[in-house]
Amino acid sequence: MTNKIIFGDAQNMKELEDSSIHLVVTSPPYFNAPFDYPDLFESYEQFLNVMKNVANEIKRVLAKGRIAAFVCDDTLINGEKYPVVADIIKIFTEQGFKYRERITWVKPEGYIRISRRSGVLIQHPYPMYYYPDNLQESILIFQNGDFDYKSISQRKKQLSKIDIKQYQREKWFLNVWYITNVLPINNRLEKGIAAFPEEIPRRLIKLFSFKGETVLDPFLGSGTTLKVANELGRNGIGYEIDAELLKVIKEKLGINQTKLVKTPSYEIIMRDDKKYLRTTLQNRVKNNNKSR
Repeated sequence: MTNKIIFGDAQNMKELEDSSIHLVVTSPPYFNAPFDYPDLFESYEQFLNVMKNVANEIKRVLAKGRIAAFVCDDTLINGEKYPVVADIIKIFTEQGFKYRERITWVKPEGYIRISRRSGVLIQHPYPMYYYPDNLQESILIFQNGDFDYKSISQRKKQLSKIDIKQYQREKWFLNVWYITNVLPINNRLEKGIAAFPEEIPRRLIKLFSFKGETVLDPFLGSGTTLKVANELGRNGIGYEIDAELLKVIKEKLGINQTKLVKTPSYEIIMRDDKKYLRTTLQNRVKNNNKSR
């Protein structure tokens, strides 16, 4: 299968045939998160409806027995917490997926964004003033029915064999993964994008796909999933609604760049339902910071 980048809404993945994808690794936009996606969705109900439609398309394109992994977290907006994790679990199980695992991704203390939540109790050291800072996100693992282990040849298994020493040394066997997040430093490629670190898709792709198979990211962002997929000998397909991210994705994937190492070719499709969002969202973030 050809590597593809489709700029358009993943609620309609018409470019993909039924059961043509072997693994989904993605992180949907955090519901109206003030530092990344302020007012991107008109309401929480609209956000959940988008997740439901994308889950329906994933169900269609994902091969039987294969995995869809969602990196997500509950979102706090103006003091109200939205139960994103629980609602995405409900959406996927209602679509017929098996809820296989929930991995907790823990970020190092000291790398979180400055928060005034935990400081409330310092100012008011009394009961009922406790609001903890968040150091974790969830990696939700859903399975599209039962997997036929006999369907994979011994040769493909050997080519995709997992390094057991690394598996044990880095404690992949636990449902808590300690991984440094992409730090919000100035001039980084992913500025204004809530990108996850490469280590997350790297582990998931090694654990849930075989070499030569196809990995899909329906919320591509800066292109991290596709970059890692191709480094690991997998094909990559990504959907991204924001056409302003074309330059960022090209740079991350090395498209049209002269390199000593040959990079895969990509078919880039620009659909009519694409949008231009990044500049608007970054301006909203700046305005929100000024008003604080």
